[in-house]
Amino acid sequence: MGIDSLSLTPTIYCCCYCYYYYSLHLLFSRSAYRTNEGQPWVLPVVRKVEMMIAKNADLNHEYLPILGLPDFRTNSSRIALGEDSPAIKENRVGGVQSLGGTGALRIGAEFLRRWYNGTNNTATPVYISDPSWENHKSVFTDAGFKDIRNYRYWDAANRGLDIQGFLSDLESAPEFSIFILHACAHNPTGTDPTQEQWKRIAAVMKRRFLFPFFDSAYQGFASGCLDKDAWAVRLFVSEGFELFCAQSFSKNFGLYNERVGNLSVVAKDADNVKRALSQMEKIVRTTWSNPPSQGARIVATTLSTPELFAEWKDNVKTMANRVLQMRAELRSRLEALDTPGTWHHITEQIGMFSFTGLNIKQVQYLIKEKHIYLMASGRINMCGLTTKNLDYVAKSIYEAVTKI
Repeated sequence: MGIDSLSLTPTIYCCCYCYYYYSLHLLFSRSAYRTNEGQPWVLPVVRKVEMMIAKNADLNHEYLPILGLPDFRTNSSRIALGEDSPAIKENRVGGVQSLGGTGALRIGAEFLRRWYNGTNNTATPVYISDPSWENHKSVFTDAGFKDIRNYRYWDAANRGLDIQGFLSDLESAPEFSIFILHACAHNPTGTDPTQEQWKRIAAVMKRRFLFPFFDSAYQGFASGCLDKDAWAVRLFVSEGFELFCAQSFSKNFGLYNERVGNLSVVAKDADNVKRALSQMEKIVRTTWSNPPSQGARIVATTLSTPELFAEWKDNVKTMANRVLQMRAELRSRLEALDTPGTWHHITEQIGMFSFTGLNIKQVQYLIKEKHIYLMASGRINMCGLTTKNLDYVAKSIYEAVTKI
């Protein structure tokens, strides 16, 4: 079997380098969490809830409501906005169960194109960070938006956030433009604004009447703290914004193939929420009709049961801590080797992905000579690093930087 076979385990390899080549192929080509053994991880709390569901004779396979499982929608919005959210207390929040975070983005995009600023918004500018997850542009283009623009985000020279460019593009954007914002663990750079920078961003957006559409794919998974990873979303709500927040439970529940997502809608009053959900119901009806139940039941049961909720937060922290440890270990090894350049950005970034700062020729060297397969941009998936391959990866990066 070839090294791309996902059924292989380390014990099958004929030598240590075969193991390295296999694991490093997955290292940067998969956007999923892996254990230190390089294996997928079913969260213990998820396994426990799956057993509870299987034993529940009262459950059936009838259709869910078009907008989804009510307990799932309510609890999903609750963890995004917080227990004490003023919007929730004022009944200004609604939810739409979706097929993953992508489905939440698509339903939100369809609604905005039809109803956001009048009844036809194909010419309304939609701003996406440069760089961003490649699906963002596709989702909004397919929803009918014709004017997709970039806002400055990544400062390649300093390997950090281009906050001045970001703010400048906010200032120059036409009023009522839509901005896609990453709630935490920016994909693909791993670089987030600080809390003070988020306040500056919110102030400009409020003054310029710009619409925030958050993509929250990594809550809890980024820092290990649900509240910290939702800080930006909650700031905007506290500032009185109407907004959308697309939530994904693929990463923080490990439910990649269950396609579990939610679109949280924050409006100015309860009537606006009802009107928005009414239109979204029509969109869902012709898109997937109604959503699947299994993943939503797992999430809803976990979030609504105190002891399971506590266990889930502990599971999420386990994943986050492993990624944070790999960041620290990789930086430490690169610095111990006196690798040219600065590597502090490895630990300053957060979440699954990291922009290493490697150039295209260095990336090609790693691919051809070291069999480390990463994106041309130098982006790596930190989840693929393990205690077994850290030294190999660090030494390979050292060679690439010193030779190229």
